[in-house]
Amino acid sequence: MRDLEMEKIMQKAEVLIEALPYIQKFNRKIIVVKYGGSAMSNEELQENVIKDVTLLKLVGFKPIIVHGGGKEISRWVSKVGKEARFVNGLRVTDEETMELAEMVLSRVNKSLVTMVQELGVKAVGISGKDGGLLQVEKKYADGQDIGYVGEVTQVNPKILYDLLEKDFLPIVAPVGLDERFHTYNINADDAACAIARAVSAQKLAFLTDIEGLYKDINDKSSFISRLTVSQAEKLLDDGFIGGGMLPKLHNCISAIKNGVNRVHILDGRIAHCLLLEIFTNHGVGTAIILDEEGEAL
Repeated sequence: MRDLEMEKIMQKAEVLIEALPYIQKFNRKIIVVKYGGSAMSNEELQENVIKDVTLLKLVGFKPIIVHGGGKEISRWVSKVGKEARFVNGLRVTDEETMELAEMVLSRVNKSLVTMVQELGVKAVGISGKDGGLLQVEKKYADGQDIGYVGEVTQVNPKILYDLLEKDFLPIVAPVGLDERFHTYNINADDAACAIARAVSAQKLAFLTDIEGLYKDINDKSSFISRLTVSQAEKLLDDGFIGGGMLPKLHNCISAIKNGVNRVHILDGRIAHCLLLEIFTNHGVGTAIILDEEGEAL
C-alpha cells in the first residue's frame, strides 16, 4: 500500500517537473483565453476552466478571459417570445436583442469575476465599451444586414495593460461601440482574436465544443495535434474545413500573422484542458504555430 501511495506521489512530481519549462518560458507573458460553448453551461466544467485560468495567473502568466454567452442569450431571447436567428453563424441582432445580449453578457461577466475572486485572485470585469477597448463598425453577413453586430476595427488595450500591471485578471464581455457610440454585439471569437493581436499575446486559446482540428471530421484518426500557418491555409484552400470551424481557423491564422505566438483549439468539455495543453509535452488539442517555429515550446 505504501509503495502505491509513493508511486502516486512520484507521478505528481513528474507532472510538475514536466510543467517547469513551460512555466519558465511563459512567466509574465500574456495569454488570451476565449471561453464559451458547452463549458459555460456546465457548472462543473465552468469551475474547472476558472481554476485553470486562476492557476495560470498564480504561476506567473498574465491571462485575459474573453467570454461569450450565446446559449444564455438565446434562452433569454426565447423567454421574451422572440426566435433566435443566425446568418453564417452570426446572431441577427435587432435593438431589443442587443439589449438582452448586453444584459446577459454583463451577468455572465460578473459571475466569472466572482468565481475567480473566490479562488483568491483579483479580477475585473469589463466590456469592449470600457476605456474604448473595442471600436467597431457594422458587420454584414454575405451582404445581409444582421443588425447590431460589430466588426472590430480598432483595439485600445490600455485598460488591459493597466489592469494587468495592477495584478488584476481582466474578464472581457464582447460588446463594443461604433464611431457614433452605438452599442454592438461582437462575435466572441473575433473579439478574442482582435485583443490577442493588440496585446501581442504569447498564446490564444479557444475553448470549443470539439476536440480540435480534423482533416476529415468523420474520421477520428485524422486528428491534427499541431500544424503550421501554411498547413492551415492549405487545409482551407483544399476545402477540408467547413462549418463553424471555418471562421475560427481564419481567426487563428490572422492572430499568428499579427504577432500572436501560438494558437490552441481545445475541447472545453475536457476537464482542465487548458492546463493539459499548456503544461504537458503532448497536449490535448490542436496547436497552430508559425512556419519557422519548429519544435519550440
